[in-house]
Amino acid sequence: MTIKSNIVKKEERNINNMQNNLASMIKEKKLFLLDIDGTVALGSELLPGAADFLQTVKENGGIFRFLTNNSSKAASDYVEQFHDWGIETTEEEFITAGTYARDFMKKYYGNEKILVAATETYCSELRKAGLNITDQAGDDVDCVLCAYDTELTYEKLVQVCKQLTETKVPWFATNPDLRCPIDFGMIPDCGSICRMITASVGREPEYIGKPAPGMVYACLEETGCTPKQTLLIGDRIYTDMECGKALTVVCCLQAKPVQKNGKMVSGASHWGNLPDIFHKDN
Repeated sequence: MTIKSNIVKKEERNINNMQNNLASMIKEKKLFLLDIDGTVALGSELLPGAADFLQTVKENGGIFRFLTNNSSKAASDYVEQFHDWGIETTEEEFITAGTYARDFMKKYYGNEKILVAATETYCSELRKAGLNITDQAGDDVDCVLCAYDTELTYEKLVQVCKQLTETKVPWFATNPDLRCPIDFGMIPDCGSICRMITASVGREPEYIGKPAPGMVYACLEETGCTPKQTLLIGDRIYTDMECGKALTVVCCLQAKPVQKNGKMVSGASHWGNLPDIFHKDN
């Protein structure tokens, strides 16, 4: 047996052990933090088993919060979407990078002028929070905020680049995700938008959402749960897993098989360090 085959077999055993641990974790943990895109749903479609999982958590006395870096939607949009899927939720159960960034802006830039590149839904949410936002660069702008903008226009990019080139105001962004999973594959996310801007102005933003641990910490503080009582489930190592690990929360990677040379294979060999628990869709 070759060294490579030994490594593959060891990896397969590790994955199988981590998959078996998930069932016991559902009974042991109290707080479940779930990513949405790629974990609970793909685009407008609920993933198989998601509704049953949430019901099992409830039956075992657990509680869940949805932590998503998707800032293109408001919490109310998610409540409506989950209702269409037959799952009743409340706005308080959704913590998005957008709402967390909104609270960050309110705390540190509540009396300042903010140049925002985002969807109209998110901009409306910022205005409702009492924030003074604009879509035009200017000498009176105090900081820039970029979000996952599914209504992105070239003019928005121009205004952000102008502001960051002509002034040294702080630049923030909701999340570093490069792509967002959707029913047909992937589309550019906030991180990709920001890379375009960085390539033009030579500056990088400070990201507010995952993997920064603030969103997880806020959930622990709100629910009174400890990291030991918590399980975080997501589909990305560089955001979800890193976010949980920063606060020593047990992490479960939800992964779909990837296609290689026409065959469906596990992507585990490309991940480096594996999470605490691994769950792979068939």
